[in-house]
Amino acid sequence: MFACVIRRLPALFLTVSLLLSCSGPSRVVLGDERLDVYLPLLEGQRVAILSNQSGIVGDKVYNWCLNGGEEVTPESVGVPFGQGIDPSKPVAYGPHLLDVLIDNGVDVRVIFSPEHGFRGIADAGEKVDSGVDEKTGVPIFSLYGRGGDALVPEEDMNSFDVLVVDLQDVGLRYYTYYVTMQKMMDLCAAYGRKVIVLDRPNPNGFYVDGPVLDMRFKSGIGSLPICMVHGMTLGELALMMNGEGWLEGGVKCELTVVPCEHYRHGMHCTLVVPPSPNLKDMRSIYLYSSTCFFEGTVVTAGRGTEFPFEVYGHPDMTDRGFSFVPESIPGAKNPRYLGQVCRGVDLRSKPLDEIWAEQVNLDYLLDAYRNTPVDGSFFLPNNHFEKQIGVAYARDMILSGASASDIKSRWTSDVTSFTALRSRYLLYP
Repeated sequence: MFACVIRRLPALFLTVSLLLSCSGPSRVVLGDERLDVYLPLLEGQRVAILSNQSGIVGDKVYNWCLNGGEEVTPESVGVPFGQGIDPSKPVAYGPHLLDVLIDNGVDVRVIFSPEHGFRGIADAGEKVDSGVDEKTGVPIFSLYGRGGDALVPEEDMNSFDVLVVDLQDVGLRYYTYYVTMQKMMDLCAAYGRKVIVLDRPNPNGFYVDGPVLDMRFKSGIGSLPICMVHGMTLGELALMMNGEGWLEGGVKCELTVVPCEHYRHGMHCTLVVPPSPNLKDMRSIYLYSSTCFFEGTVVTAGRGTEFPFEVYGHPDMTDRGFSFVPESIPGAKNPRYLGQVCRGVDLRSKPLDEIWAEQVNLDYLLDAYRNTPVDGSFFLPNNHFEKQIGVAYARDMILSGASASDIKSRWTSDVTSFTALRSRYLLYP
């Protein structure tokens, strides 16, 4: 037996539709599956969608979330997305949101795509050209790599009444999908366009860690004063942007969030498609908060291999008995140290309960720093590392020989204060 509760906050131009379950544990139902909630809101409206390859409606492969994670196995976590645990059973995805909307008579005028493009195959940071969806003929407007007032031309903003967002995020401040959503919310507020977020679980939503972004380091990989691992869904983040006045000029957009059913933040969730080309399985998503720091250093996290963010290494790193050679592959056309043997560390056999318990693990970064003799700086120029971790003191402490626990203790108060702030916007227990 279910009850539908609508919470309205007119002062914030915000509407939240929240379905509460009174029954026992059930399959997590994604926001985009709840057609009865959002299709009525699209009747007679010109619609735009912000989505990519992750915007499939429903789940035809795995159960989405498991309480506590005790049923999540290394076998299921290590299986590359799209292959399926049982090779004899072909993967069958649900339909894409675009097809579902069109099949239901919704007038879809334009598709907006984030980093990596609508198909999710472009390299990190690669500019993707706009185009047309071959199946439906709907124009695709690529947002990534654009900025300021030129993000979307006026004629395109005038082509729709409602923006529907369906993206799979992974819960890290430097993962850029929420930044794109924020920019579109800015524009929708300025043009009086409605925004509907079809919510999805956050696979790293079971903890909060890392410092709050020092806004001196605001960039395309970090645009909000939130913890590095924020533990929120995109729907909850959208509510926070509106509620805290973080949109351009402190304005509010007319926002509806369609929450998931049966989701809780303590769950460990299994995705079914890669959210981006270099997050290939669940282990990489769990390790991403610790190994992505290498993007701001001379050490590689394994782009150009079949296991990015599950290893780290450098051609001159102290020999550990493990090595890999980055190659040009889809999603990593020109990886660092292309064709060179990189010695390093393999994290693919690390127990999941250890990864979950450690949360942000700086020991990998410190290990690489101490065991990679390089000429000049270990860190890349242009404050890339600071833009990722969000503060200036981390680099200084690493250079001075501080331990991982010493560095993490500096952001304890950030986690406490942010956790209290985000509680106002949580949709799930």
